[in-house]
Amino acid sequence: MPARERLPALNTDTPPQADPVAGAALAADVPTALSLLREGELTVHGRLTDASNAALYCSISADGRSAQAVYKPVAGERPLWDFPDGTLAGREVAAYEVAAATGWALIPPTVLRDGPHGPGMVQLWVEPDPGADPLLALQDPAGPEAGWLPIVRADVGGGRTALLVHPDDRRLRRLAVLDAVLNNADRKGGHLIAAADGRIYGIDHGVTFNTEGKLRTLLWGWAGEPLPAEALEVLADLAGQLDGALGERLAPHLTAAELAAARARIAELRGTGRHPLPSEEWPAIPWPPI
Repeated sequence: MPARERLPALNTDTPPQADPVAGAALAADVPTALSLLREGELTVHGRLTDASNAALYCSISADGRSAQAVYKPVAGERPLWDFPDGTLAGREVAAYEVAAATGWALIPPTVLRDGPHGPGMVQLWVEPDPGADPLLALQDPAGPEAGWLPIVRADVGGGRTALLVHPDDRRLRRLAVLDAVLNNADRKGGHLIAAADGRIYGIDHGVTFNTEGKLRTLLWGWAGEPLPAEALEVLADLAGQLDGALGERLAPHLTAAELAAARARIAELRGTGRHPLPSEEWPAIPWPPI
């Protein structure tokens, strides 16, 4: 029986509701958020049932401050054929460290710590803003409307198709660059959070940093286009940081080969100066896409 099925029974109380505004404000206050995540007391309220690995919805509190968080214990990770067992939590933390180093604030504050079910990843919960503009849409298959970029044609039933699109949005474009660096194998639509302060966050980065190319994403709207100047500047800075303090922070979570592959991806992006194209050797769209 997989380890994730051996987790103790979860609480059955009514979980506290996350406040979109308060969560976004705390996510922007990174030092405070990281301190709370590292030192706060975790109370598990339930399992997120749509997650493939054990993902537990929690409250976290310390020194009169409280927030919501997601806790993914290593004990609940499902074995994967292409990633070493017990490494997904560390990869989530490594992804956060790289995102933080870009200065783009694209992943909520994330730490690796002990919890009620053993060591795991703990990430600040950022509730989506219900009033935010959509990040994905289905449009007429003849072509996207102005301001939207095509991803793929989708079967909507009854023999009908529609075009799945995402906005031509600077925030999403930054995330597409980050995913190329991380070699993110699972950028689904449900892994995009539009926060109440106008930021967009990406979540679920356990399947990243593989040494083989595995980029699977819905953010293909800029495929083959020149990278923006700001992206090239960030990539140059990342290359330097990986040879210094950033590389040291990533070393506990990644192998030497995985770090070398990350450096190689950055070098390739800088060399081509373009967003990557979908591979012809593996599916370019994650499944399910949403």
